[in-house]
Amino acid sequence: MSSSPSALRPLPRPGVLAIEAYVPGKSAAPGVAKIHKLSSNETPLGPSPRAVEALRAESATLALYPDGSAARLREAIGARYGLDPARIVCGAGSDELLTLLALAFVGPGDEGIFCEHGFLVYRIAILTAGGTPVVAPETDLTANVDAILAAVTPRTRIVYLANPNNPTGTYLPFDEVRRLHAGLPGNVLLVLDGAYAEYVRANDYSAGLELALEAGNVVMTRTFSKIHGLAAQRIGWMVGPEGVVDALNRIRGPFNLSAGAIAAGAAAIADEAHIAAAVAHNDEWLVWLTREVDALGLTVTPSVGNFLLVHFSDTPGRSAAEADAHLTKAGVIVRRVTAYGLPDALRVTVGSAESNRAFVAALTDFLGGDRA
Repeated sequence: MSSSPSALRPLPRPGVLAIEAYVPGKSAAPGVAKIHKLSSNETPLGPSPRAVEALRAESATLALYPDGSAARLREAIGARYGLDPARIVCGAGSDELLTLLALAFVGPGDEGIFCEHGFLVYRIAILTAGGTPVVAPETDLTANVDAILAAVTPRTRIVYLANPNNPTGTYLPFDEVRRLHAGLPGNVLLVLDGAYAEYVRANDYSAGLELALEAGNVVMTRTFSKIHGLAAQRIGWMVGPEGVVDALNRIRGPFNLSAGAIAAGAAAIADEAHIAAAVAHNDEWLVWLTREVDALGLTVTPSVGNFLLVHFSDTPGRSAAEADAHLTKAGVIVRRVTAYGLPDALRVTVGSAESNRAFVAALTDFLGGDRA
């Protein structure tokens, strides 16, 4: 007996409904008049005024399709970093590019590796492509090259490495990144996720771009959502070998960036004074926040990004969950990182001076005003 038409319905392919969707950090605190949002690693300085003006100017062309190649943006990125625009692909945030890389190079039966506390999108991207996620353990909340290499099998097709890592803020020296690359088979794509690259003060960081240009199996992704303050516009970019660039250009949407995003991004990356101001603000307040939280007797993982990871105990009345609830009532919104395997920690963005002080005040109140 055949099924009735009303009983038939389209079903996702096997595995899709088993994917845990990415859940962003919360952004509201009901009943609180003043909100200090420190949950999404957004810059407190906002976007460059040049980017705002460029976006406003594009409102006159809303009826027209944008440039599908994002040439203006790729040229601006190339000019900023001395890169060939032909080696650059732009996307709707670096998230889209991370997923496109998996779709292009991973299939059923293949494996993709990422670190124990790595960005949640890596797992989602690998599963979306039909691959199998493989987690490499970390050491002291930092990527372990030997553990990653030990996880490589003949089925490995892609390795994702966030450097600095989110949500831990830890940094892998570039000698270690080169050692990782040297240990990978040539058919494995190494993806260096540099979402927080502009905040890093280490002298060796620029080597990431160099490796993406000189190696045939390395790419680096970057974003305009953090230091450039354009998260709402969803702008990301990637630099890599011609073969990878060609593959992504074949499968990405034909107009995956709006005209406004292209214009705003090109203006933002050229505003070096605004970028420098954001870096200086972060340098000052990252140190201040780390010192103040440490003085309260809590452990802070050393960070090179624009956020810090604060660790709590599992003692009743002192847990991360209870601290988060207390901070929320005070209007300070931070990020729970239980989904990253860190149930006893909170990630806190470096915010404005007012927001940073509000966080420390609320945290001090939660701990009963005690200071170590």
